Amino acid sequence: MNSHIPRKRFGQNFLHDARVLHAIVASIAPRADERLVEIGPGQGALTGLLLEACGHLDVVELDRDLVEYLRKKFAGEDRLRIHAGDALKFDFSALGLDGPVRVVGNLPYNISTPLLFHLFEHSACISDMHFMLQKEVVDRLCAKPGGKDYGRLGVMASYYCAMEPLMEVGPESFNPPPKVVSAVVRLLPHRARPVAIPPEVLGRVVAAAFSQRRKTLRNALSLLFSGAEIESAGINPSARAETLSLEDFARLGGLLVAREQSLGG
Repeated sequence: MNSHIPRKRFGQNFLHDARVLHAIVASIAPRADERLVEIGPGQGALTGLLLEACGHLDVVELDRDLVEYLRKKFAGEDRLRIHAGDALKFDFSALGLDGPVRVVGNLPYNISTPLLFHLFEHSACISDMHFMLQKEVVDRLCAKPGGKDYGRLGVMASYYCAMEPLMEVGPESFNPPPKVVSAVVRLLPHRARPVAIPPEVLGRVVAAAFSQRRKTLRNALSLLFSGAEIESAGINPSARAETLSLEDFARLGGLLVAREQSLGG
């Protein structure tokens, strides 16, 4: 019997609801010829179900006590490889050398946003991702322009992936129960970027625009563009950041690229 006490510093909330676990696996629909990667396997509840269906599973776990527990629980399982380490620093691209991998996990809510951005950097080797996240984060990921949840995370995520919310999960499905409602989301990395702009340029514009989201673009982006330049991109300088689409932000980023090219040339 496992006596592991969930640790708050690792953001540990272990999913124990069998109905939810099976629903997640059904959504993933792993096949015997696929390689999956699980982030934060915890006590291995989802791990065991995934192993029943997939060809090979890598898991990344930070808690050393849980690493030892998992090694004992799945001793002799040659289709499982356990990596002891921080998912924020893990090289997911190294696992995709033989073809794209599928990534799943109940992500620690205290690091979910930086972890998503880390995974976006490796999205070329990932075929899809299925994550349990705080519902608020899923709402922000999937938000459309004009909505109250629309912001930097949603814009940047849409540059890398298409998102689909799958199901909500109540606190009672976890041990210990979190103080928030959770949700499962599917992310499908784009094989070709939806806009032709370097991510660092797009990120710079989006971060500036949403840093003062109640201000107009003329004011929020005053350190990057004049009102006339914003207008030249076909965007109203009096608009606010939450009304702009990914394509709008890309056109603004194009102004920066053109400016740097002219200075360099």
